[in-house]
Amino acid sequence: MTRIAVIEDDLPTSNQLAGWIASAKSGIVIDQWFTRDEAEAALAREHYDAVVLDIELGRERHAGVALINAINKRRQGTPVLVVSAMPAAIYRSIMKALDAWDYLQKTTFEEADFIETFLDILRTTQAQTPTRTAPAPVDDALVLDPLWQRSPTWRGERINLPLTAQRILATLHQRSGEVVSYDELFEVVKSGRNRDNVRKHVSTIREALREVDPSFEGIENVPMRGFRWTGK
Repeated sequence: MTRIAVIEDDLPTSNQLAGWIASAKSGIVIDQWFTRDEAEAALAREHYDAVVLDIELGRERHAGVALINAINKRRQGTPVLVVSAMPAAIYRSIMKALDAWDYLQKTTFEEADFIETFLDILRTTQAQTPTRTAPAPVDDALVLDPLWQRSPTWRGERINLPLTAQRILATLHQRSGEVVSYDELFEVVKSGRNRDNVRKHVSTIREALREVDPSFEGIENVPMRGFRWTGK
């Protein structure tokens, strides 16, 4: 049974996040905690497959940082998704240094973005494949037109993608098995050069591929760094 902790002091926000998690996958047990003290007690008592938390809890501005440190100190390897109103430009690098999985700034993402990120966490942590970091060979299942005049195909089926998404797909495919950073992907995005926009393009790519291949899991999210094409 997958068990998730949602640590958020605002009740409507906590309920919204819990609802999104419940809709993402069936059979998930969700514990909601609202203060640092009760969250620390729960983290010491329970094993969680993932933790979704806010940085600021009540009057304690950096309670979430203390909780991440507590998780790391226990060496649980529990992935932490930070959802906070703090500016991403400042706090994303801090969360990366703390080994948080990812950072989503409130009001700048939609339900689909959260669910996709959350499912990435579950896919990665539950797979536990020892060869995940090894370069994967370029596959022949994906066919791209270098002149962008024809739609790409996956296992012989046409994929409907806008041009920017095609460029991102081509970049990931060319670097198969390697982590392609957000900064590198910015080079192929003509406008909206930010992480949230890149995530939306990757989400569009995944949806298009799953329309022709529901089992597609070939784009791996690499926490706080970028994406990797595995071609699965």
